[in-house]
Amino acid sequence: MVNGVKNAVSFLVRVLLSGGLLWYLFSKIDLGRIWEILRGARLEYLVYAGFIFFVVNLVLLARWFIFIKALEVTSPARDVVRYYFAGLFGNLFLPSTIGGDILKIYGLCRNSTQKTRVVASVLLDRLSGFAAIVVVSVMAFILGYRFLRESIIVVPIIGMAVLAGGFACVLFNEKLYSFCCGIFARLPKVQKALMGLHYDIALMKGKRREGFSAIAVSCLSQIVYAVCWYLIARSLSQDVDLIYFLIFVPLTCVAASFPSIGGLGVREIGAVYLFGKIGVSSEIAAGISLVNFVFMVLIGLLGGLSYVLTLSSGRVQHHPSDASALRGPEQT
Repeated sequence: MVNGVKNAVSFLVRVLLSGGLLWYLFSKIDLGRIWEILRGARLEYLVYAGFIFFVVNLVLLARWFIFIKALEVTSPARDVVRYYFAGLFGNLFLPSTIGGDILKIYGLCRNSTQKTRVVASVLLDRLSGFAAIVVVSVMAFILGYRFLRESIIVVPIIGMAVLAGGFACVLFNEKLYSFCCGIFARLPKVQKALMGLHYDIALMKGKRREGFSAIAVSCLSQIVYAVCWYLIARSLSQDVDLIYFLIFVPLTCVAASFPSIGGLGVREIGAVYLFGKIGVSSEIAAGISLVNFVFMVLIGLLGGLSYVLTLSSGRVQHHPSDASALRGPEQT
């Protein structure tokens, strides 16, 4: 009952945040103009952008596999793929991208005795993503500063670097980690589980090659994702240099991490603000971001469909009263 109320409140907060931000944004810009812009989009560029969006998700799946293998998680590859795509579906209605991570953890942990390693793989996967956002943003900012000349943009980049660096220091330093776990002293089982998580994460200390490989893959995904936004802009007849997308898109990814419905509203506000710095109209910037959200919904629905289609036939087709159905889950 309590959990149900908490979930309902959480969902309501996310709906209100996304809805409130969209209401504020649309009250400031011309909705008719946005619709007119989207209707005139060039289909070929949208097809290219949609394909690249799908490729980005395959790259991110490959990144998770790096940590799965490095931590020697024994879950079948099929289950990893299944719950990765289930996580994409979860991103549409759970608390931003973090909700999808929770779904991936829950799915793999159900039939695994390596629960802390599963959690560690997802945390490290997320951390490598933040590291890549910092790396790509910094490099793009340095290369594009002569065009942008907006020093204020460096503030969120520094903030991300400090956050990611601090999080990494806590995860890999036993003394700091133990100190932070001290708040759970009255919950010894929780404290023990968290320390076990640290020891599993510490396994990566001797596997720097895999760690750097994951960050490199993350950087690639950020660059390709920026190209996706660039192609969406091209479909809307916008001739904006790619360097700006390399700077701005990673920042919109961070904004989308705030509790909302798939980052909706937060991402659009960020896009309007950032691209407004280089003279892109609010309607165009919002349109680009909304097309990106449509891609996210489509890939999320595809993820949910793929999850359902890969469920064992015993779970989908048999009636619970059938004795063979009762044996089915034990054999999967």
